[in-house]
Amino acid sequence: MKTLNLFTSVLAGLALITSFSAFAHEADASHEKITVLQDHPLLNAPGKKAMMLTVDYLPGQASVAHKHQGTAMAYVLEGEITSQVKGEKAITYKAGESWYEPAGSEHLVSKNASDSQPAKLLVFMFMDKNDAVLIPLK
Repeated sequence: MKTLNLFTSVLAGLALITSFSAFAHEADASHEKITVLQDHPLLNAPGKKAMMLTVDYLPGQASVAHKHQGTAMAYVLEGEITSQVKGEKAITYKAGESWYEPAGSEHLVSKNASDSQPAKLLVFMFMDKNDAVLIPLK
């Protein structure tokens, strides 16, 4: 019985690791690393969900220009991030600082402000349950 419980626990752990790795992609020279930490339906707002994710940037790395269908709140965990939403000036945020992006905002600039140090964001998003995390701009 103990062997079966151990096997079941190991199998469940592997399934969990596999499912989380499907949400994250490794950073390379052209793409930031996005890791979904939580993704939950909002019981008090049918059809909506809340997500918590991290965005890791290598030195000098940037995201493609994009928009979010949902609302986003970002908090800099490490390093410095330069962010610009359409119609506003670019601002560089340091570790411990945060900003808000209303639903539908076009995020023209999101990049690591440093060419020598990594940077990391914690992002909370509130969106429709089928919305993409980001949509690249043309």
